[in-house]
Amino acid sequence: MSFGEPEGYDERVRPRPLGARIRSRTAAVAACVVLGLGLIGGAVTGSWLTGDDGSDGGASTFAAAGQLWHSVPVDQLFPPTVQGQGAGPGGADRTWTRIAVAPDTGCAGAFDALLSKVLAPVGCQRLLRATYTDATQSYVTTVGLLFTKADIAAMTSLSARFKNEKLGDRTDLLPRPYAAKGTVAAAFGDKQRASWTVSVLTDAPVVVYAVSGWADGRTVDAPEPADEAVTSGSTTAPSQSGLGNEAQGLADRVERSLRKTVDSPSETSASETSGTSKTSKTSATSKASGGNS
Repeated sequence: MSFGEPEGYDERVRPRPLGARIRSRTAAVAACVVLGLGLIGGAVTGSWLTGDDGSDGGASTFAAAGQLWHSVPVDQLFPPTVQGQGAGPGGADRTWTRIAVAPDTGCAGAFDALLSKVLAPVGCQRLLRATYTDATQSYVTTVGLLFTKADIAAMTSLSARFKNEKLGDRTDLLPRPYAAKGTVAAAFGDKQRASWTVSVLTDAPVVVYAVSGWADGRTVDAPEPADEAVTSGSTTAPSQSGLGNEAQGLADRVERSLRKTVDSPSETSASETSGTSKTSKTSATSKASGGNS
């Protein structure tokens, strides 16, 4: 074990001039400060010269997400089968099967009039929709991906408005279902909507939504937002039936699939190279094209 030398003495235990020691330390500190400022200044200057403010990565990802509607196979955005582990009431598992894919279109007729007005500031580049049913074919749910024309600021503003004004809970701001003829969702119209959810993304120019109802075409007098319908203890019909879980569960998993696609562009490229059908050319789309919007 070694001990440090007493402060103020040299290696021969002779008094060391304190003034000289302080001056040397001061000089060393000053040199470090100058060097540090030089490094920081160089980094900032380099950033200015290259135009890199650290946000390019996020902006690039945001822009790439906005082009997925025409470059990603429909089975990747809307899988034929979606597993919902723990997505049902009480943590029960769910399995959803896709029964129809709507042709990719604009947004006309896809939302209630007031919801269309709320979404207008972000624009509508393309709308993709698919309708699913549960394993028992008791429920039907339409899930949609609205690709907007907005930038990050506009999407952030819309997201804040939905949150601050609780627009996602208003029964006059509902998305409309996609009812495909010849399927169990043929009678799935506006009056059959039981629960819904709308999610405005801020890291992609996309609005994800889902709306659910009974497959037998029964009407619903008081639809309930999914975040309320999944609340424990709720006694409403949408809650007791699990229709809030249907809407929320499918929307969440389609959103996760979208994010995974953005984060794994190589997988998308590989699918395209192998000849997998695109959203606009899928056989499911042409089969379901006779459905109501």
